[in-house]
Amino acid sequence: MHSVEVFDPAMCCPTGVCGPAVAFVCTHNACRSQMAEALARQLLPRGTKIFSAGTEPASHVDEGALAELARRGVGTSGLHPKPLSQLPRVDWLVTMGCGVSCPSLPCAHREDWGLQDPMGGSPLAYQDCADTIVWHLRELGEKIARA
Repeated sequence: MHSVEVFDPAMCCPTGVCGPAVAFVCTHNACRSQMAEALARQLLPRGTKIFSAGTEPASHVDEGALAELARRGVGTSGLHPKPLSQLPRVDWLVTMGCGVSCPSLPCAHREDWGLQDPMGGSPLAYQDCADTIVWHLRELGEKIARA
C-alpha cells in the first residue's frame, strides 16, 4: 500500500493566498507530463500548485525530455515519475493524449492536449512537443486567470 502525502496549502502558500491545483497526467509520467510540470512552473500564474503523475509510472524521467528542458534553461530539480495516488485533489486535470489509459479523476476542469509522445525520437520531436506544451500552457494560464 502506498502512503499518500496530505496536501497542506500552508506548505506552498505561506501567505495563505493559494491558486488552483493543476495536475498533468499521462501513462508513465516520464516525458510529456514531466515537461509540462517543469514548464508550467515558469508559465502559469503565481500561486498555482503544479503536479504531475502517471497511471503506470516509469522508473526515471526520460533523458530526451530532460535534455530539452535543459536546452530551454528550465530547471528539472525534483522531477521524478509519481503514481496517481500521490496527487492531491486538483482543480484542473490535464491529460497528455495517452489514449485509453488516461485516468478520470475528480476535478472542476479537465482537458486533453492530445500530444504526440516524443519518447525515443529525435531532439526535434522533443522540441516540437515542448513548443506545443508552451502554447497549451499559455492558453491554460488565461483560462485560470478567468476562472
